[in-house]
Amino acid sequence: MNLTRRNFLKLSVASLIGGFIPKVASAFGTASLFQMTTLVYPGAWDKRKGAQSRISWEVMKRTSVESSLDISEIELSSPHLFKHPFLYMSGDSAFSEWPQENCERLRRFLQYGGFLFIDGNPDLAGGFDKSVRREMARVFPDLSFKTIAKDHTLFKSFYLLDGRWGRLQKKTFVEGISKDGRTMVVYSQNDVGGAWMRDNFGNWLLPVVPGGEAQREMAFRFGVNLAMYSLCTNYKGDQVHIPFIMRRRRR
Repeated sequence: MNLTRRNFLKLSVASLIGGFIPKVASAFGTASLFQMTTLVYPGAWDKRKGAQSRISWEVMKRTSVESSLDISEIELSSPHLFKHPFLYMSGDSAFSEWPQENCERLRRFLQYGGFLFIDGNPDLAGGFDKSVRREMARVFPDLSFKTIAKDHTLFKSFYLLDGRWGRLQKKTFVEGISKDGRTMVVYSQNDVGGAWMRDNFGNWLLPVVPGGEAQREMAFRFGVNLAMYSLCTNYKGDQVHIPFIMRRRRR
């Protein structure tokens, strides 16, 4: 057998064997993990710093969604903005107007599939609500906040919720900005992140009033629903699953 034919046979056998050897696939890395990224803006943006990691842990523990527990912060001007599809914005005081280019970037971010959860604290009359509405009107001049209906997919994306939960219960509703059937911005004024926060020893940092720990649990459930809605949007708008869920709930 000449050398050329021998080498060809070796390559053929190697190819056949290689077809049965599993190949190692490259992982997606952390880019595939759910993460709630804090929006950094001029003002008191870090009032609920650390709450995001806690809710990410709860999402991973309670669902099949893999999450990143790293603390992530970003500005609207960052070139990496579109790598962080879930933005969390908290505050309790007024803040200055954003540069117009930041408003335009946030509009594109949201229209291309991004999600923004705004978490306000109504206990402090610091002007946060007024500033939020001013900036969102600049981001979406043709859209406005609307009360999210009780039958919205947000309230059944994982848990069936019949209330608007947070550390406080000052507001009986949650608002949103929607377009083409998708809610891009959810705005709560019940300090949801305040209910999620623990210190380094595992103690809850802030009291939940008036409902105590049962209310805190509902705030976590609302956070899980926010995560699932941001990932899946309106897939649970299909009512075919409701009878099964209701039978399970009755048990």
